[in-house]
Amino acid sequence: MSIVRLPGLKDLIDNISTERNLPRSAVQAALREALLKGYERYRRSLRLDRFHFDEQYFDNFEVDLDVEEEGFRILSTKVIVEQISNGDHQISLQEVQEVATEAQLGDSVVLDVTPEQREFGRMAAIQTKQVLSQKLRDQQRQVIAEEFQDLEGTVLQAKVLRFEQQSVIMAVNSGLGQPDVEGELLSREQLPNDNYRISATYKVYLKKVRSSPHRGPQLIVSRASAGLVVYLFANEVPEIEDEVVRIVAVAREANPPSRHVGPRTKIAVDTLERDVDPVGACIGARGSRIQVVVNELRGEKIDVIRWSPDPATYIANALSPARVDEVRLVNTEARQAHILVAEDQLSLAIGKEGQNVRLAARLTGWKIDIKDIAKYDAAAEARAISAQFEADFEDEEPDEEDSEMDSSPVADLQPEQSY
Repeated sequence: MSIVRLPGLKDLIDNISTERNLPRSAVQAALREALLKGYERYRRSLRLDRFHFDEQYFDNFEVDLDVEEEGFRILSTKVIVEQISNGDHQISLQEVQEVATEAQLGDSVVLDVTPEQREFGRMAAIQTKQVLSQKLRDQQRQVIAEEFQDLEGTVLQAKVLRFEQQSVIMAVNSGLGQPDVEGELLSREQLPNDNYRISATYKVYLKKVRSSPHRGPQLIVSRASAGLVVYLFANEVPEIEDEVVRIVAVAREANPPSRHVGPRTKIAVDTLERDVDPVGACIGARGSRIQVVVNELRGEKIDVIRWSPDPATYIANALSPARVDEVRLVNTEARQAHILVAEDQLSLAIGKEGQNVRLAARLTGWKIDIKDIAKYDAAAEARAISAQFEADFEDEEPDEEDSEMDSSPVADLQPEQSY
């Protein structure tokens, strides 16, 4: 079999692999594609009659790259036929049977169609070089995209590059040796207390990786995600890292609906160890651990509460720092609860513009109504709930003609984010 020599091929592959941080197999794949494109260019230059080669014409051709001999061959897979109509795709049965008597019509054979070294001219070589450069960029983009896709849902370091409208464009580092990739921090994913400056670095949560054939991977990052809070606590609290303390749920309002209300997070933690205080472990001695998290989030208020399997206890804890006198689970199926507090605790339980009760509802998955214990009429509330339940039941009762249809139950309100 003939071969087109490529002196220094092995060193070329090794150098490209090192410079671009690509596996050798990826470099070889790019080189095979480039050489095949060069061969296509060479073949087109031979047809002076303007023969039209469609996009699939060269699909039966492939490049056999021989790294040890430092060269390549062009192979063509042809179908055995009685009468040849296209010599690039077909070969006659008589010709094949001269070397392989068992060959039959419809079989395929692979032939070496490598051109002579001098025939594979300068134009084809230039085409090969151009295509190789493009294919290597594509391979590098693909490797980087796959690397970042594996990092979705993790926290990475990012540096501010520039500003586009209301978005911050950042250089995101994977920490795995690949070049930085641009990520977009949308307006809704920013923190109101962040002061974004060129070259300033931040910890960001990688929400999504979008692949683009022309621009490479595009990252969507966040400073407002609950996942960032989870990472910061796990990084700061050894008991979480060691799985002694676990984060059960997180509710975060990083961008409140009103500018008069600051960002706030509630986080529920638990442990199976009797001698470990999960809340104390997260807060740290004199608040040292939680203060690190608060500083990274630029002063965001954080409530760490103890999770409980008992809904009433859990809801009462979630309304911290308010003191709850009683929790009445008025409708467990609809997950509705009345929370009875003293008059001086009403505003604290509800929170500024309802933020405290809103976050507690998201954290626990219960619909929470705050009531003044001094004005609470249990009998009247029970009658109102019963009447509402009957009204809802009548509304949901199917007509006779629809009696055979399945009715889907109302989904329970679930916590905003659980871990």
